[in-house]
Amino acid sequence: MSAIKSYRDLVAWQRGRMLVRLVYEATAHFPTDERFGLTSQMRRAAIGVVSNIAEGYGRGSTPDYARFLRMARGSLFELESQALVALDLEFLSAEGQSEIQDAINECAKPLSGLIASLA
Repeated sequence: MSAIKSYRDLVAWQRGRMLVRLVYEATAHFPTDERFGLTSQMRRAAIGVVSNIAEGYGRGSTPDYARFLRMARGSLFELESQALVALDLEFLSAEGQSEIQDAINECAKPLSGLIASLA
């Protein structure tokens, strides 16, 4: 295993990037009148995951890093809830929601590991 030299080397951040792409692709098909509603909320939550991981890494202190990683985890839970609402409103199919949920889970695993390693 190679050393972490940048936040870009973190598996959680890499999986978060894949999650962002998936969310953008899924929300591109939402109703136009949701552009400033659920579409925007889901995209911001997904972007919040990678942004908080990167910002926390760049802060240079363990307490700040841990706090930003917890915010990234909160964004995952936010996105999970929003995807369920999108399913309820039939903006997402069950398959689309499941795909997003799987990507959230794949990002949450290494993120939780990072958080635990700083405790």
